Parts: sequence; C-alpha cells; structure tokens
Amino acid sequence: MNKDKMYQVSTLQALMMGYTKPVITVSELLGHGDTGLGTFENVDGEMIVLDGVCYRAMNDGNVVEAEPDRGVPFSSVCKMLETREFELNRTENVSGLKDILNNLIDEDFGLNSMHMVRIDGDFELVDARSETPYESAHVTLKDILGKTQEAFKFENVKGTLVCVYYPDYMDGINAAGWHLHFISDDKKQGGHVFEIIMNSGKGVVNRINSIELRLPDEPAFDTYSLKEDMTSDIKEVEQG
Repeated sequence: MNKDKMYQVSTLQALMMGYTKPVITVSELLGHGDTGLGTFENVDGEMIVLDGVCYRAMNDGNVVEAEPDRGVPFSSVCKMLETREFELNRTENVSGLKDILNNLIDEDFGLNSMHMVRIDGDFELVDARSETPYESAHVTLKDILGKTQEAFKFENVKGTLVCVYYPDYMDGINAAGWHLHFISDDKKQGGHVFEIIMNSGKGVVNRINSIELRLPDEPAFDTYSLKEDMTSDIKEVEQG
C-alpha cells in the first residue's frame, strides 16, 4: 500500500467563499510534494507543480516559474513515489478522459482513495483558463473569476496534464472527482483545463490514502462559515 500522503493547503470550500490570503509560501509547499496544482495569493494565476518546480499560468496562458516567497492560499501536492503506468489512445474530450481515469482507479478498487495522475501527451487542443489577482475579503471565487478569468486555447501542443482526484465524501475539502491543469513541454503555456482533444498519452497514477491538511492560522479564517452547500458553484468554476 502506498505510504505517501496528500498535502493540502486550506480547503476548496474556504477558497470558494473568498479566503485567498497566503497560508504558506511556494518554497514551503515544495517541501511537501513534487507534483500537484492549486492557485496563488488573491487568485493570481493557476498553479502547476511538476518535477519539483512550481509554475504559475497567467491570464494570457503564458507560464512563469513561481517565486519561492509567493503566497499559496490553496493547493494539493504529493510526492510521486509509488506509481502505476498506463497508456492512452486518442481521447476526444475531457469527459471521456475522466471516464478512463475513473475506470483505471476503479480497477484497483480506488474510488474512495485520493489519486494524483500525471499524463504526458500529444494534444490537438487544450481549452484552458487563468486569471489576474483580485484582492478581496468574502468575495466568492465564482464572483472573482467572473471579473478576472480569461480563456484561451492551445493547439497541436505537447505537454503534461496534472490531475488530482478526491472521492465524493471529501467534497468541500477539495472538488469531488477530477481537477486538471496543463503545462506545455517548453513550460511556456498552461492553465486550468476545461476541454481537451488528445492524440495519445502516457501516464502514471499514484494512489494516496493519507492527507495532511494545513489550515490558515489567522483569526480571519474563522469569520468564514464553511457549512454552505457550494456544489453548484464548484461545478461552474471547475467546468467554466
């Protein structure tokens, strides 16, 4: 059994309700994982952690390496220690990819575990988004993205999908199901994934049965009522 753990900064519920202040820094985050995703202080772009490096996709789809002292309000990372390899043929959409990934983890009786997946592939299309920062308190992520989000498409590109899976019963801690971010092989393009067309891919899946949750220390965190049902908002934010 995999002895690795998922390291998560804050909760998706808190992020959805507008808690976008830094909890830890990028350098601290990388001490806990080499692969994962998340966002940055004030939702200043989409995070892709790959091979131990943290990248920030900006609102034009361009990618830069994140500064070590940049704040992180929300993220999930792990160390890809024990993985299982798989191959993918042409996949026409992200829904089809999620079905394939669900079947893959179900074969290992893993639907109630967490998973981190890396897929290196050849993509005909990646439809993605990112955003500019919006400093606020108690403004929901849905409303923030309504003001700052920009969508873009990458065509005929090779790159990597970082995919994190949380089971249904952990909804609110993170998004139930699959959450995907993309970064190109040259590390110049990336973002949160809405849609894909993939010609082929090779992947690894890491099953995780332990989680360390790092919550904010400051009193302001306790002013957020984290009991609301945000299911529809989460779905809208995830799917665009």
